Amino acid sequence: MVLESDHVPVGRFRLPGGSRDGLTRRRGNVLERLLHHQEEPVLVRSWIAAGSVRFQAEAPSRQACEYGIDRMRFALALDLDLAPFMRRFRRDPLVGPAIRQRQWYRPWRQPEPFESLAWAITEQLIEAGAAFEIQKRMIRRFGRRSECGRRSNSPTAAAIARRSPPEIQSCGLAERRAIALLCAAREVADGRIDLHSEEPEKDWARLRSIPNVGSWTIEKLAWHGQGRADMLPAGDLAYVKIVGVLAGLGRRATEDEVREYFAPYAPYQAIAGMYALRGAAPAAGRW
Repeated sequence: MVLESDHVPVGRFRLPGGSRDGLTRRRGNVLERLLHHQEEPVLVRSWIAAGSVRFQAEAPSRQACEYGIDRMRFALALDLDLAPFMRRFRRDPLVGPAIRQRQWYRPWRQPEPFESLAWAITEQLIEAGAAFEIQKRMIRRFGRRSECGRRSNSPTAAAIARRSPPEIQSCGLAERRAIALLCAAREVADGRIDLHSEEPEKDWARLRSIPNVGSWTIEKLAWHGQGRADMLPAGDLAYVKIVGVLAGLGRRATEDEVREYFAPYAPYQAIAGMYALRGAAPAAGRW
């Protein structure tokens, strides 16, 4: 069946481009993403229509259509109310200029939290371009397909949990990262970790007990996969560079120094970081 629904964004909004892992594609003025509700594929398209974002979901059941639309609403951050943050920091010397120039700016999220966790592990300590190539290989090898075979979705935790470290390494991931991803996938697939929990702190702690899953990985999951605006990925290279310059350290900042620098923006540290990258990115090139 096909289900259409219109949703008015909270605040200003612009439709983003496609994702660099190739899963979300933009064709003209339409975003397109394949998702799955359990075993049912659901193709979700979205575009701007008369001040709203119109979603069109195509799936075997209405439940799958509704699920797909809900997850893409999350991915596009349609319901994220940035007004309190903007009012409070509109005149802030760091993020104020970017706020005034880009009131439509919103975070990009993964529609599924395990996808966010898996991608964060693939992005540890390597260049972004290399990480995206690893992700694309994992999608080809372990991901799910549409019935026509032309569209792909990311691998589930269960799909990764069935693999061996060498199989995961064959996608280009280092051995330690492959083992970390496999352990995390098994924890999720076996139900010991609930990435959809409304109180995720205990699940974060369990993930942290896995070797090579550190604070940066958890913060990436929390921000991009669970919508936690207070969880700034403090170990990002861009942040350690920018804070090193802005704080006058004469070097790259540590993760703790990044968190301390953005602490005045609580509970919007990740949003402040997002705007700071837009407004202060040229300074990062010094380090």
